[in-house]
Amino acid sequence: MEYAVIIGRLNAMKNLRNVEGMARFGINPKNTLGISVPDIRTMAKQIGKDHFLAQKLWSSGIHEARILATIIDDPKLITEEQMESWVKEIDSWDICDQCCGNLFDKTKFAYQKAIEWSNNDKEFIKRAGFSLMAYLAVHDKKAPDKAFAKFLSAIKAAATDERNFVKKAVNWALRQIGKRSLELNREAIKTAKEIQKMYPKSARWIASDALRELTGKTVQERLKAKASK
Repeated sequence: MEYAVIIGRLNAMKNLRNVEGMARFGINPKNTLGISVPDIRTMAKQIGKDHFLAQKLWSSGIHEARILATIIDDPKLITEEQMESWVKEIDSWDICDQCCGNLFDKTKFAYQKAIEWSNNDKEFIKRAGFSLMAYLAVHDKKAPDKAFAKFLSAIKAAATDERNFVKKAVNWALRQIGKRSLELNREAIKTAKEIQKMYPKSARWIASDALRELTGKTVQERLKAKASK
């Protein structure tokens, strides 16, 4: 499918009422068409993987075209330079998470960038670091526990960041890591209890919310059953 045809289809699907609703959930309405992610994924299936088309779609600056780009791009062809270029242009939390969950977490630079970006001062770059950690914890089934244990110190260090999009990603990463195995669950609970002693409200919220899930019956029974296999 050609670039012009895709842009034309996206513009034809524009829904201003949806844009208003998305804005209420903190999604940047600039250059946004109000198209649902399921509809974008349907279009992506029709297109297939296309690295060069993905670059053009991202360069359009259109919100939905960028989400589409993250789905059709080929992670095997992604360079470190592209990841750095794209992450610097992210202006909305959903684009951040779509990039990380659709594409970035499947690249060979994923673990490296998770740490690097978690130390960045810019809100969406920092969120990308923790979003990557969360998605890697869910998607990379074969990775050893030690690959995630090293993320816990970064999570603790960022727990005092009170920016909403950062603290939610920090909490998300902590919970997903703590749900991978019994050992990581113990380490994540320990980290959460250390965070709980910190002063900022963001730290106490991150810790209490994570502890509620990680110590809960559902998670504990699932991890014990997994460990017994």
